[in-house]
Amino acid sequence: MRRILNQIAWAAARSKDTHFQRLFRRFMPRMGIQKALWAVAHHLLRVLWKILHHGVRYIEYGPLRLDPATAHKRKLRLLREFRKLGYSVQLTPLPCGGV
Repeated sequence: MRRILNQIAWAAARSKDTHFQRLFRRFMPRMGIQKALWAVAHHLLRVLWKILHHGVRYIEYGPLRLDPATAHKRKLRLLREFRKLGYSVQLTPLPCGGV
């Protein structure tokens, strides 16, 4: 069972634009590859249990979109980081249609 779960977790971590890939990439820098893989495997087991026990359908929502609250928090965090490094940052909104 452990070996099968390990292979499933690898496949889920390598699939593009999925929740499991985001989990793996988020955990890997601080946990290392193997522990991050087991975190993905644990999450997969929890999802499988929910599907089998409650009979719900699994829906993969694809890439996570930033909600405004998350984007605002990220902007504040990046501003703090730049200020710590000695930069002065002034925020100006982009003109409409410009990227």
